[in-house]
Amino acid sequence: MQKRKFELNHLLKWRNTLDKCIRCGYCYEHCPVFKHTRWETDAPRAKLIMLYGLLSCQLEPSKYMADKIFSCFNCQQCVAACSSGVPLTEIFADARADFVNTEFDTTGTTSVTGSGCGNCLTCVRACPHDARYFKDGHIVTDSIMCQSCGICTSLCPNQSVSSTHTYGTDRVYLNRLITDFLQKQEAKVIVFGCNWSYYPDLQSSSYDTESSSYIPIYEKPDPEYKILITMCGGRLTKPLMLDPFLENAWGVLVACCPEGECENDGNLTSAKRVKALKPILSSLDINPDRIELVNIAHGDKAGFQKAIDNFMEKIKTLGPLVDERSMNQQIRNTKYSTD
Repeated sequence: MQKRKFELNHLLKWRNTLDKCIRCGYCYEHCPVFKHTRWETDAPRAKLIMLYGLLSCQLEPSKYMADKIFSCFNCQQCVAACSSGVPLTEIFADARADFVNTEFDTTGTTSVTGSGCGNCLTCVRACPHDARYFKDGHIVTDSIMCQSCGICTSLCPNQSVSSTHTYGTDRVYLNRLITDFLQKQEAKVIVFGCNWSYYPDLQSSSYDTESSSYIPIYEKPDPEYKILITMCGGRLTKPLMLDPFLENAWGVLVACCPEGECENDGNLTSAKRVKALKPILSSLDINPDRIELVNIAHGDKAGFQKAIDNFMEKIKTLGPLVDERSMNQQIRNTKYSTD
């Protein structure tokens, strides 16, 4: 397919709106991409400035610029924080529409189908944004419609769906954080939190060099549990939820949006997976109560903390996972010797 010449067909309508941005920076305090890279050019404010330069002919379109615009999880935290009411994600969507099918076209955080695809259409049926479809014998992604929720990446049986840029949302990165934390003597629980329902504010946070993340100053870091933020509960695969138990975690808590409040229906996906994992844990001689799902409303940090405290209390009653496994083994040995 021949690439078309770059034209500002969609972005032009936002020319006057971009002037509303006062460069206050509230948007980047909530941006998960910026929180991961800590580069100003990854923040929503910087992206608006780039697009302003593009519209005013002070900047030329480039692959670098397109890559920044396509690197967005569409969580709309920046929109909610904007003091000037700028619809940032709508502007970025129209900017992507202008970059698509040009020489600067890229993927960013949108999903990409690899060569191992079996054309089972699972991702097409599951996409809550109708961004994936079957065309000419292949499954393709509409990079304008795609909201980078990650539902398709977690459902693909061949693991053939991925993103060029994951910004700390992939299993490899999260697994490293899980392993590093659970090696500590007091570590007990891994908590998976959803970006939509919970994310620490940068203004009231301090940077922790050990974990490479921001920690709210009003929350005392607890050595017994670690909160890992994922973009959506639908990204949490069953293997990822089981990973902490391989490191002898005492328990796993999964926090998602309440029913009807998740734009991606990721909370429903997570609920099904947690329910499916319970009998699996039982078959491994692990108490199924060691994994639990809670629904947390948007921004309800007090409710989130209460859910964690309740889960920690229950987990401490159950005791260490190693002791439970050892006890189960003793019971089996006793049974076999009796038989």
